[in-house]
Amino acid sequence: MTQLSVKNLSKQFTSAAETLLVLQDVELEMSAGQNVSIVGPSGCGKSTLLYILGTLDHPSSGHVALDSVDPFALSPSALAHFRSRSIGFIFQDHHLLPQLSVVENVLLPALANGSPNREQIDRAGELIDSVGLGDRQRHLPSQLSGGERQRVAVARALLNRPKLLLADEPTGNLDEDNTRRIADLLFELPQRDEAMLVVVTHSPWLAEQAQRQLHLENHRLVEHGTLNEHAQPS
Repeated sequence: MTQLSVKNLSKQFTSAAETLLVLQDVELEMSAGQNVSIVGPSGCGKSTLLYILGTLDHPSSGHVALDSVDPFALSPSALAHFRSRSIGFIFQDHHLLPQLSVVENVLLPALANGSPNREQIDRAGELIDSVGLGDRQRHLPSQLSGGERQRVAVARALLNRPKLLLADEPTGNLDEDNTRRIADLLFELPQRDEAMLVVVTHSPWLAEQAQRQLHLENHRLVEHGTLNEHAQPS
């Protein structure tokens, strides 16, 4: 059953001087547990597409449905609630709050609906263990390496069991070893909850780990290849 449906999506930016077309007639369908990578040159619209899928930006035209819900038809407050429950984000810059510990940063998505409950606290601990930081729950971001901070960001994005996980250049600032660790987590952890994963990257190696590889060309998504399952880094 399709859980993410993108139909005829277009995005343009208009100024007094010109109209800039970024995306045109983009089509994408995904089901639970699937993952895709999107590559393309800088400035081609990859991040714009990701922000629209994450409801942080609106399309100029077209249709987006996540679990049969059109998020852009919701009121601002309903959209904010929908986003916090259904979508997880991982960015190149981890965006951890420096004054909060690892476990507090992972619990941040729970604060959108009040104080974390027991289930969320337990899940935070399980996720932190899953990313290999069980002994660092009380550490501040300044006490972690870049790769460790990004692992915290992965755990935080998964806290609310989102239906859709979006990763924008998640390994762009990492060395080869940490890139492999983050890749393992990105392609393995969401499948436990049958979440869908979309990864935007400049890394050909990271893109090849996805089940499907898409290229953004001439404002449209083009399929470049498939893998039957996540390939383990050598």
